[in-house]
Amino acid sequence: MANEEFMEEMENEGTLITLEDEEGNEIEFEFLDVVEYEGEEYIVLIENDEEADEVVILKINAIDDETEEYASIEDEELLEKLFEIFKSKYEGDIDFA
Repeated sequence: MANEEFMEEMENEGTLITLEDEEGNEIEFEFLDVVEYEGEEYIVLIENDEEADEVVILKINAIDDETEEYASIEDEELLEKLFEIFKSKYEGDIDFA
């Protein structure tokens, strides 16, 4: 499970996370939520860019009590399910058009 204290801290609006892509470029994302599904946790992010219009969903893998890594998800069906869960949590709060 994700470090609860860290996740509480992340729930504050505007929390930014910097991740590195496959080519070593740093990209800044805004934390949106953590979605739980079938005993696993997934982080929902959006690129910290005014023109960003797609969320990024990554699997949270705990390394130890204080460290976690985020892994890409290749399964399109799983991504759709996770996005539907996220959308249902924020229906009326976020315009998904």
